[in-house]
Formats: sequence, C-alpha cells, structure tokens
Amino acid sequence: MTKRVKSPKYIFVVGGVMSGVGKGVASSSIGTIMKARGFNVTALKIDPYINVDAGTMNPTEHGEVFVLDDGDECDQDMGNYERFLDIDLSRINYMTTGRVYQEVIRKERNLHYGGKNVEVVPDIPKEVIRRIKKATKEADADIAVIEIGGTIGEYQNIIFLEAARMMKMNAPDDVMFVMVSYLPIPSKVGEMKTKPTQYASRTLNGVGIQADVIIARSEVPLDARRKEKIATFCNVDKSGIISAPDVDSIYDVPINFEKGDLGRVISDKLGLNHVELKTDLRAWQNFANKPKKAKKEVSIAVVGKYFDSGDFILADVYISVLEAIKISSYHLNLRPKIDYLNAEDFEGANSSRNLKKLAKYDGVLIPGGFGTRGIEGKIKVVNFVRLNKIPYFGLCYGMQIAVIEYARNLLGLKDAATAEMDANTSNSVIDVIPGQKDLIEKGNYGNTMRLGAYPAVLSKGSIAHRSYKTDEISERHRHRYEVNPEYVERLESAGLVFSGRSPDGRLMEIAELPESEHPFFLGVQFHPEFKTRPLSPHPLFNAFIKASLKRRE
Repeated sequence: MTKRVKSPKYIFVVGGVMSGVGKGVASSSIGTIMKARGFNVTALKIDPYINVDAGTMNPTEHGEVFVLDDGDECDQDMGNYERFLDIDLSRINYMTTGRVYQEVIRKERNLHYGGKNVEVVPDIPKEVIRRIKKATKEADADIAVIEIGGTIGEYQNIIFLEAARMMKMNAPDDVMFVMVSYLPIPSKVGEMKTKPTQYASRTLNGVGIQADVIIARSEVPLDARRKEKIATFCNVDKSGIISAPDVDSIYDVPINFEKGDLGRVISDKLGLNHVELKTDLRAWQNFANKPKKAKKEVSIAVVGKYFDSGDFILADVYISVLEAIKISSYHLNLRPKIDYLNAEDFEGANSSRNLKKLAKYDGVLIPGGFGTRGIEGKIKVVNFVRLNKIPYFGLCYGMQIAVIEYARNLLGLKDAATAEMDANTSNSVIDVIPGQKDLIEKGNYGNTMRLGAYPAVLSKGSIAHRSYKTDEISERHRHRYEVNPEYVERLESAGLVFSGRSPDGRLMEIAELPESEHPFFLGVQFHPEFKTRPLSPHPLFNAFIKASLKRRE
C-alpha cells in the first residue's frame, strides 16, 4: 500500500470514568476505519504496569496474555489490534511502565546520557515517544493508533499522557486525542448522565490535553440533547461526539462508528482530506452481518479454570479462544452458544453427574493454562468426550491433558502425568523443555518458555493436513512443557497420531485420533487462536466447528 501522508499521524486513545469501557475495541475500530480509507495503519498499547511484560500476570486479574510472532507476551488488546487490522505486530508495539524504565536505566548505566541528571520528566516521556516513532517507522505507517491503558486521573498513566502532550506540542497538526468515556443511566433515575464525562474531560485538560473526539459509551444511543451538552461542557465540536451504544458483537463497532462519520472527522482533524477518500468497509460489513443471518446454532463447552472472578465470570482470560470459536462459526453461518465450565466441577462427588451433562454439547474445547488446579477434572472430561465420540479440541495444556489421558487409559500407565503436575511421577509423559529445568528450580519463571512462532511439519492424510491444506505451518507457542519423546512410540502404537512435529522431528506439535476412531479428537501444543482473524478464520477452528455441527445434525 502506498504511503498517503508526508509525515505520520498519531491518534491517542484514552479512557474516562471507568476501566473496561472498551478502549481496545475502540482503538481497533478506529484503525479498521482508517485502513478502510486507504491508509497504512499500525497500533500500539501502553500498559501502566511495572511488569516488564504481561507474562507473569495472573490471568484472573489481567485477562488473557497474548503472544506475538516474536514471542512477546503482551496485553489482550494487542490481539484485538491484530484481528481487526489483519496485521502482525511486534514487541515494539507494546510497552509497559516497567519496560520503559528498564530501558532508561539501561541507557543511564551505559552512559547514554553522558553523565547528565536523568529525570522522570523529560527522559521517561522521551523514551515513550522514541518507541512510538520507532514502531510507526518499522510499520511504514501513515497512522499510528496508540491506546494508553488505565483511566484518566490515575497516577500510573500520567507519564504516558505527558509523552502524548509533548508530541502534540511539537507537531500539533499530526497528533489528535480520542477519549472513550462512559455515560451511566442509573436505574432509579432513568436518565443518561453526562457529568462523569465532563469531569473526565476536565481531568484530561488538567494534564494539558484537549480531546478532539469523545466516544460516548452507554447502554443506548446518545440523544441530541446529551451530545450537545457534552460538546458544550467538554469543548468538543458536536461532530466529534460519537455515540457508542452496546452492540451484539464487537465486530459491529467499526460499522457503528462509521455511521457517526468518524472516519471523516478524524481525517478532518489530521488534515487527511487532501484526497477524496471513502471508507470501504464492505468486506467487514459482510462478515459482521453473518451472525445476524445465521439460522443454525452450535453449542460449545469451554472447560477452563480461570473463569471465576468473585461472583462474576471473567471470559477475558480466554478472549482469543472465544473469538476464534465465534469467527469460525460465523463463517459457517452458525450462531455459537458457548458455555464456560469450571474444570474443578468435574472433580469430587458430583463429577459423574457433571460429566454426563457434557453429552448435550456439540463440541468440547480445553484451552491453555498453567498449574495443577482442576487438571484431574480436565482429564476426566477428555476421557468422557473420547469415549462418547464428542468432538474435542485441546489447545496447549489441552493437548497435554489428552496425551496424559491416553497414556493412562490406553497404555495402562495409571500414574501418567505432566512434570508440572507431579515432579516425582515415574511416567512423566509431559516433561519440561530441555534447558529450562535449572531456571525453574531457581524460581526464574519470567520469559523462560518456548514463545512465539515456530514451524511444524504435517503428516499427509491427517486431519491437520487436510485442514491446513499445506505441508508446513507456523504457529505461536507459550509453554514450558512438551510431550516426552520417550513415550511417543508407545503412544503411537496405541493409536494416537502425532500429525504435526517440529522440522527436526523432536517436538510433538499436533496429536489426533484417526476419523475412523473418533469424529474429531485433536490437540495442538501451540495457540491457533492467536492467528485467527475475522476475515480469515483459522483452519483448525473451522474443522472443529464443522465436526461439532455434524454431531448436532
């Protein structure tokens, strides 16, 4: 795509009133719209955590850890950027407070600053700006959309807002600000309230930034009266107040934004209307319409252990998995009904009764995870779906658990386990990656896994090969443990097929059962959900959903 601008443009997206208001989807949608207008677009996420990356964060607090091709462990919003923009991002597109400070301290130790006094301001904001510009240059982008995590007014993101202010000061025509705010409708009041957004806008003004666009999130569309009120009290032109009501699918958001003429508003603000541009979202619109037209349903059980968050369900832990299920279902003209099941419910006194409930599902998926909690429940789930011919798809840990179940019940190795589960088992069919044992023993868990994209060779005639329609693939990994090579021959002699292996044949990447034995029983050591895109669903998720539909019919 040809560059359309003389100098790159930068769109900062910040959040007002509360967290979880949808900044990630809003940023992704802005990028989608500007890409549809013919511009090269990249996206960055700034997280205000001290953590260097997202790899060591508790998923029930932070949500999914998304992995890039280069192995960077980052925030789930990076997954939204990749899915919406259909691009591959790299570690330069993601930064945290810890990562920024770490680099500044490294430079100071190496006399990069020539003995000067290194200070929070301006040196930290300057490092943030350097990273933003480097990411934009590496992507050869016309436009960079930069999401600043957290909420306006929090201490943690002030430094990043300062960096954005400095960029605006130095290039006022190339930088703009979008505030995603929330307008509550208290049930006992029955009226949409703009005051929280007004306060958020003034707090943003307090750090020297004026919003150019306010995306007004609420349960229902914004009316003319509230739009006028926000424009008046927040000093934003009415055309820059974009209504963002709740929608059935996040894939409706770009369409909804464009109904508010957001593409033109942004183009006007950044001086991009020197060429007559139109937003071509036809392909996206066709995809977004699919679930509305779907007449058949497919029911999928996702058995995990990270869903519980107090009295609430935290589906964000597996967001890429859930979106991959939805995307493949939509492309097959199906409405997915996804139930979140706790693995621990398949342990203990009620396990038999709960296992029988699995028979009502068209397919069962076990996603990745770490640790031993709920693992015996997952093994029982795999045994039930294998014996009852229910389509099964195991991701990462889900494949390892399938191998353990097979070893226990087909090889007769009753103590078969993963070394993560039982370091003293005599049959560790899943063992730690060579070279990592010393690091784990020392408690050094950060960035010690097989991370990022690795190639695999597929066996002809297998489900995997027929699904991918190619001999070699590249998929993203995030794990420390592998199928123990000492057990591969015995497992294969018992009927398990390792249909995907590393090019040197040492590492087992895909395990499956022949269709003559089971309609669909397949596990992968990698994370195919990270490569799923709305306009190009993943072939293995397609195969799983097709098998699930076949069972339903």
